[in-house]
Amino acid sequence: MELSSLYVTVIEPSKVQRHIITGHLNSYGITNIDEFTEAKPALTHMLTSPPDIVLSSMHLPDMTGTDLVTQMRGLERLENVTFLLISSETHYRYLEPIRQAGAIAILPKPFSRAEMGMALRSTLDYITDFESDNDSDAYDALRVLVVDDSSLSRKYIKQMLESLSIQSIETAKDGAEALQLIDQGYRFDLIITDYNMPNVDGKELTEHIRNHSEQPTVPILMITSEQNESRLAAVQSAGVSALCSKPLSYDTVKQLIEQLVTDCDL
Repeated sequence: MELSSLYVTVIEPSKVQRHIITGHLNSYGITNIDEFTEAKPALTHMLTSPPDIVLSSMHLPDMTGTDLVTQMRGLERLENVTFLLISSETHYRYLEPIRQAGAIAILPKPFSRAEMGMALRSTLDYITDFESDNDSDAYDALRVLVVDDSSLSRKYIKQMLESLSIQSIETAKDGAEALQLIDQGYRFDLIITDYNMPNVDGKELTEHIRNHSEQPTVPILMITSEQNESRLAAVQSAGVSALCSKPLSYDTVKQLIEQLVTDCDL
């Protein structure tokens, strides 16, 4: 599968911005593009013809990009469609739900052709792996725990893992629930956890696993939108194996998982 074969839906009220976006897409050989100025007609059309990726602005005439991706994740035909936000928005209230829902990327306005290309290639890799008939059993025995207080985020991460042919996946809505599973004797080869969670956060979960559990060496991949450097340093000191920022790049997550799994004894 090539970039040129991607089917793209663009939702952008500005004619000028749509022209810029489609121009970048055309430069990668992508011509199968549906253009909309509002979200509702786009959703109706996508239910009939699901695209490979949606490129959307944040502030649309009939809803926000946050509302759009949330509705998509609740629809069976659109729940696996990758979502790329193009926006100059910086407010946490708008961006955090987009990160939690599993956007493939958030591009600022203005953005470069290269930045869009990275997001498109990540989408292509995700689709290729998700639809692959690869019979490799490299990850068949891998047992993974996903910990995140966002159900949308848990679902998106699980889809990523399944695209890598990982089938043994447990989920927990916070660190406290994850610790219950660990204390009950569940053993994992990899733990993927959010940082900011109620009850027991990712840092506290990591510290407990490293200091008080029967599997202190299990690789821990922490996913976070945290920007505070001192907090991130404290997380690293707690013993995480790797940090990954939201929104999640499929390629980055895939590479980190491969690296962490290769470095541990299954």
